Amino acid sequence: MTAGEEPTAPDRTAPDPTAPDTACSPAAPPPAPRLRRDARRNRERLVEAAHVVFAERGLDAPLDVIARRAGVGNATLYRHFPTRAALIDAVFHDQLAQTMSAGDRARAAPDTWTGLTDYLGTVFATLAADRGTNDLMTTRLPDVETLRAVHAHNRETVDVLLERARAQGVVRPDVTTEDLLLALAALGRAVPALTAATGPDGWRRPLALFLEGLRAPAGTPRPLPGRALDEGELGKVLGEMGPHRTWPGGGATTADET
Repeated sequence: MTAGEEPTAPDRTAPDPTAPDTACSPAAPPPAPRLRRDARRNRERLVEAAHVVFAERGLDAPLDVIARRAGVGNATLYRHFPTRAALIDAVFHDQLAQTMSAGDRARAAPDTWTGLTDYLGTVFATLAADRGTNDLMTTRLPDVETLRAVHAHNRETVDVLLERARAQGVVRPDVTTEDLLLALAALGRAVPALTAATGPDGWRRPLALFLEGLRAPAGTPRPLPGRALDEGELGKVLGEMGPHRTWPGGGATTADET
């Protein structure tokens, strides 16, 4: 048995004539509940260890490093999380749900511009939290259910806020959702380098500069050159931008919108 793995209960196909009669005795609890508690604790240790390792080394961190940090064997890790995507979903589920809640608050904000800027500030603070979070939110991982929901919710939030802001005349009338998502994705991928160079708030200055360019100017704005991407074109562009990863047993991954 590998150190740290849950033990397997022995097979008892025949009664033991020497065993005491426990039918009416509040003796020690049967082994199954104890094993369930052990398994639950091992799962918790794996999630905690994965969060630390992903924060330090990104989502490409070797899974055996996570198992060792959790104090369990590789077999235990794969028993709880058969794929890397399953482990990632467990680690970041609550954090991604909080991002969706921030989008709901932004949509309900009485002032559209404040709602938009506060929402983007929350998203970028999440991206800056650790390498694992940034990898997660700037990469397409099709098997992470919560992440798919976050990307869809994020797009819908941006749609709602931009439509409202254009109607109120607070942003350029020719800015599209694809324009905004492309710029945010490019800036989001720069966040780790920005924070490494200037500190944890290094992303605030370039985001503020971008938002100022988003505002509707006084008078008639000069039209933006060219045309905006459509949704399919945006996906292709972001996919070409990378990062591109291939995980054993997990297939290839490419970038996705923030």
